[in-house]
Amino acid sequence: MRISTMSMYNQSVASMNRQQSDFADISQKIASGKRVVSIADDPQAMTKAIDVRQSQALNEQFSAARVGVRNNLSQEESLLNSVTDTYSRAKTLLVQAASDSLSDLDRASVASELKGLYQSLEGLANTRDANGQYLFAGYADDTAPFAKDANGSLNYIGSTDVREQQVDSERRMAVGHSGDEIFAAVHPSASYGFQAAQDNQGSLKVGNLAIIDPNHVNFGQKYDISFETNAGQLQYRVNNGQAQDYASPMTLALDGVEVELTGTPTAGDSLSVGRGADLPTNIFKTMENVIAVLDKPAADDASKAQRANQIRSAMQQFDNGLDNVLTKRAELGARLNELDSLDVISGNQTLANAQTTSDLTDLNYVEASAEYSLRIVGLQAAQQTFASMKDMSLFKFL
Repeated sequence: MRISTMSMYNQSVASMNRQQSDFADISQKIASGKRVVSIADDPQAMTKAIDVRQSQALNEQFSAARVGVRNNLSQEESLLNSVTDTYSRAKTLLVQAASDSLSDLDRASVASELKGLYQSLEGLANTRDANGQYLFAGYADDTAPFAKDANGSLNYIGSTDVREQQVDSERRMAVGHSGDEIFAAVHPSASYGFQAAQDNQGSLKVGNLAIIDPNHVNFGQKYDISFETNAGQLQYRVNNGQAQDYASPMTLALDGVEVELTGTPTAGDSLSVGRGADLPTNIFKTMENVIAVLDKPAADDASKAQRANQIRSAMQQFDNGLDNVLTKRAELGARLNELDSLDVISGNQTLANAQTTSDLTDLNYVEASAEYSLRIVGLQAAQQTFASMKDMSLFKFL
């Protein structure tokens, strides 16, 4: 069979090109340190490596989300620490104000400091986070969560729904708490307390409130107590029940709870007794009420009774409020601990992903070096073969 000169040349060039391509391929792998540079090198390994990289990208997104959540939770925890200090100071001032040795001027001074604490607490409640969003506003984080109504009372107007963030593939975490949960709520198990109506006109004073039988079948209810006059006799009703005669002092038994009452109420006066969660829980309203009675001189027994009731009720509210804040701080601590655990898991996953990717795509330099030497030899052989064959022509002998 005759082999033409052109065919011989083409075969030699094709052989050199193949050797050159193989040499360039192994050189690129050595330079990059990767065994799989393109999907053609190992389709199965490259597909698995892409899946691992996508998993790692998602893992990094969750890590970034946890950073933002941790910043918000840490800021809230710091704020609640300040709230705790404010509540404690307010309770101390109320204990002082309850003393009979204080004059009206002294109590006005206490009221002045309470006003400062009130303003400080308002600032804490309307704090913004690093992104300029209101920390305690829930979903409505572009509007101050606490605002004053027409009567000058501070009320929560934010959302009761709290933003959540996906911090792991299987975990969504609340970014914080709404202001309603912090400043206008107490734990459902908050202890018993009372609230005397602001417009009471008599000298009714609420004394000791004791839990006698927590296992009573009706224990835990709220009791609304109203007073009326019938044929000149002062009477009271519990939850609009049957009217009963009132005589001071008396101990009122309420299904496992006893309340000491003294003084003389007038018809229309009222008070409520129940768990902390069943009574008014807005700490700002509590402060407004007690500041008002401390600012006003007590000229008669009715004013003194009203002041004493408001102070005792406010102290109970601050106790319940403080317990509530401490509970929320414990929740924040648990979430921060969970974020730390998720970070550890994420770090381990990152190492595992890196190892898997390395096993799939990284280059074995020992094998690559041997192949590199082999490709050099092959390329040189192809070049030398072509150099020898290009002189095999009959025209040289003519």
